[in-house]
Amino acid sequence: MANRAYNFNAGPAALPLEVLEKAQKQFVEFENSGMSLMEMSHRGAIYEKVHYDTEKLLRELLSIPEGYKVLFVQGGASTQFAMVPLNLLRPETTAAYVATGSWATKAIQEAKLFGDTTIAASSEADAYNRIPSISELNIPENAAYVHLTSNETIEGTQWAEYPDTGSIPLVGDLSSDILCQPVDVSKFGVIYAGAQKNLGPSGVTLVIIREDLIAKPSLTVPTMLRYDTHAKVDSLYNTPPTFGIYMVGEVLKWLKEQGGAAGMEKRNREKAALLYDLIDGSGGFYRGFADKGSRSLMNATFRLATEELEKQFVKESEAQGFVGLKGHRSVGGLRASIYNAVPLDSIRALTDFMRDFQSRNG
Repeated sequence: MANRAYNFNAGPAALPLEVLEKAQKQFVEFENSGMSLMEMSHRGAIYEKVHYDTEKLLRELLSIPEGYKVLFVQGGASTQFAMVPLNLLRPETTAAYVATGSWATKAIQEAKLFGDTTIAASSEADAYNRIPSISELNIPENAAYVHLTSNETIEGTQWAEYPDTGSIPLVGDLSSDILCQPVDVSKFGVIYAGAQKNLGPSGVTLVIIREDLIAKPSLTVPTMLRYDTHAKVDSLYNTPPTFGIYMVGEVLKWLKEQGGAAGMEKRNREKAALLYDLIDGSGGFYRGFADKGSRSLMNATFRLATEELEKQFVKESEAQGFVGLKGHRSVGGLRASIYNAVPLDSIRALTDFMRDFQSRNG
């Protein structure tokens, strides 16, 4: 399609064009039913097949081991900031968090509402421009879990390797980098992810939880905020976001066609290298924010010499069809979110624009 924007939005983000076109064709009538999927009962056979096929494909692409439940819930990752401590904290335990940036900070603030929290490691002193090394982690013996944010979309940092937390469950917010590369699910007790960056549209939240962690909470927790509520009935306790789950399933089919997580990693590393090589080779005109050892494959953050020049960059880029390059309001600067569905051609177009902008303003 000639009028497609170069979409670098941080979320909701780019979806594969092939998936959008297929959904468009199936939108009014699904599977010769005389109805849209959006109109169907979530208890009916047609939707149930979509629901369970999506779970099955997710298990395949993430190589989820036996002993884990896959849940589709609502409320975004921000609701998981509360659900994790509400369900996993026990008397005399603490919630251990790694403070890596804006989203980790939000998770920490939420956990403090429900019990004792500990900062196991932090990069705050470095303006969150890096991920703490595994050797920096100080995990208390009474930790109920250790929580990390796999990829900080605002700062543009990402864990290159996950820590081994032994018998203490590791909880990961993988909202912005899930399926960008293979991940060993068995290292985690809980993984959660909002869908709107790499999995599908907003409105669906994925939770992968080890079955031994699904237990009656020690706190008084509302029914819909309990993992056991959703686990007992395969996420069908109430009406799930049916169309969103269908879209996740279609994105997963597309991902499988691209070679799954391994195929996406190869493609994502090529995309990121194009962008970071240009930044590093610009003679300081473009300045990467994240420490090189912590750079994200999904969100490249960078600055120019002045805020005025950054505003000019955004204005000119928008005029040429680029969307979403303005940095988050809390930190400023510039950011290109290059999630799975962002095509390589979009990165090439962006780097061409960046070279031209530097030639005219350097």
